[in-house]
Amino acid sequence: QVQLVESGGALVQPGGSLRLSCAASGSIFSFNAMGWYRQAPGKEREWVAIATRNIITRSLSTDYADSVKGRFTISSDNTQNTVYLQMNSLKTEDTAVYYCNLNGRIGSFWGQGTQVTVSS
Repeated sequence: QVQLVESGGALVQPGGSLRLSCAASGSIFSFNAMGWYRQAPGKEREWVAIATRNIITRSLSTDYADSVKGRFTISSDNTQNTVYLQMNSLKTEDTAVYYCNLNGRIGSFWGQGTQVTVSS
């Protein structure tokens, strides 16, 4: 089992920035996909960003939901076993609980979420 702990959520004004972190209890290098999702009140959980690892080269490719493309960046640090989500130019509609997910051969794991509130 892998435990995931998200952090970095906060109250921020529109136009501001935040960096979310997702710390894993074990190595993240073996996971083929690392993603961030969010769930706003009264809405379904939606995909935000994903980093997919090439099974041969182990290099990462990234993709983003249209609503965050150009504003959010997903990255990872294998030495820290941490996945990040840099969020810039935040909008009120980005308000949600943000969850990270690691997906690999040993299973799919979720964190407990971190609240991001964008409000003036």
